[in-house]
Amino acid sequence: MDLSTVHVGVHKHRKGKRLGRGPGSKTGRTAGRGNKGQYARSGDNPGLLHEGGTMPLFMRLPKRGFNNKFRVENDVINVGALDAFDAGSVITPKVIDKSGLHKLRYDVLKILGEGELTKKLEVHAHKFTATAKEKIEKAGGTCIVIAAKHVGPKVKNKMRPRRQRPEKTG
Repeated sequence: MDLSTVHVGVHKHRKGKRLGRGPGSKTGRTAGRGNKGQYARSGDNPGLLHEGGTMPLFMRLPKRGFNNKFRVENDVINVGALDAFDAGSVITPKVIDKSGLHKLRYDVLKILGEGELTKKLEVHAHKFTATAKEKIEKAGGTCIVIAAKHVGPKVKNKMRPRRQRPEKTG
C-alpha cells in the first residue's frame, strides 16, 4: 500500500444530490421518490418504531418492574472520610462532589458515624446520624442541616391545609 494514495477519492465535505432540477437530470419531477404514496410526500415519513398498523414491538413486550419517578436517591459518607479535609474548612455537598469522595448522583446526602474525626469542621448535609453528630461536635465542629429539594408530586391548592383566620372581635 502506498500512503500517498490512501485518501484518493475520499471527499469529506461532499455536496448533497440536487433533486428536482428538470427531466434531463434523471432526478427531476418525482426526485427519485417514485409515484404517489406516503413516501412520495414531503414531510411526515413514519418514524423508526412505526409498524404500519401492526401492534408495535414496545407494546407487545412484557413490562417488568416499577419506575418510581418520585424516588429520592440517598448517598452516605462516613465521618472518617471527612478527616481528609483541612481543619476549619466548610464542607458542603458541592465540596464533597469535587473531592471525589463519592461518584453517585443523589438527592439527599447523609453523614454516618463510622470512623473517627480529629479536626474541627463545619459540615453541611441533609441528614446526620446521632453518632455522626456526636463525633463532629466532640471534635469541636458543627453540623448544619440543609433542606432537601422536594421531588414528590406537586400539591394542589385544595389539598393544602387551611391557614387559621384571625377571629373577628367586636
